[in-house]
Amino acid sequence: MSKNNILVVEDESIVSKDIQQSLKKLGYNIAGAASTGEKAILLANETKPDLVLMDIMLKGDMSGIETAEKIKETLNIPVIYLTAYADENTLSKAKVTEPYGYIIKPFKEIDLHTSIEMALYKHSKEQEIVKERDFLYSLVENKEGDDGVIFVKSNSRLVKVKTTDILFVEALKDYVVINLSDVRFTIHSTMKDIEKKLPGNDFVRVHRSYIVRLNKITAIEQTNIVMDGGKKLIPIGGSYKDDLYNKIKTI
Repeated sequence: MSKNNILVVEDESIVSKDIQQSLKKLGYNIAGAASTGEKAILLANETKPDLVLMDIMLKGDMSGIETAEKIKETLNIPVIYLTAYADENTLSKAKVTEPYGYIIKPFKEIDLHTSIEMALYKHSKEQEIVKERDFLYSLVENKEGDDGVIFVKSNSRLVKVKTTDILFVEALKDYVVINLSDVRFTIHSTMKDIEKKLPGNDFVRVHRSYIVRLNKITAIEQTNIVMDGGKKLIPIGGSYKDDLYNKIKTI
């Protein structure tokens, strides 16, 4: 496993060296060390570290909070603040920059290690969500649907799915589940986004939690749709009933 690179921003030379020594003992690489905000920004842009340990009270023209703001403008790097000051005013200013941690000096190595690992984990999960969201916007675009194919992310792979094989789409809190006859794919999205991007002539929203493919409907029984040869019953929401009946042919 590759070691994470940490940028240390601390204006007290002895303290900075102690932190670097602790980081090395804990198995991290030192991306660089800076004693001023200006130098920290240069190093951050140059080395692209995995995380920044930032002293709030830096000497010079820029505070650690101002430095963190500047780094955040150009780089997506988690920042953990180091400070001997824990007053409400300092906390209020610091939290605006959305740090991934806040360690009060003096601290133990275990505190340092725990805070760094939690920050790195949180940041990685946030990045996964962003990637899945952005990927969703591209995978279900109408320009892809015109060809009858979408690519769904599953277990770090892109799986080609024919829209003709989709039975229905179901909402589960912050997720959307794309159901085929033999498999289902769970992705981060909203029903509103999915409804906009699936081919309108082939799919219809029948409930706040369901979108169905019209030619996969087996029957309609009062307030339920029968799908997949009777294997699945899907409720029909009152406000969606008219749209459903407008899209199906009845005699």
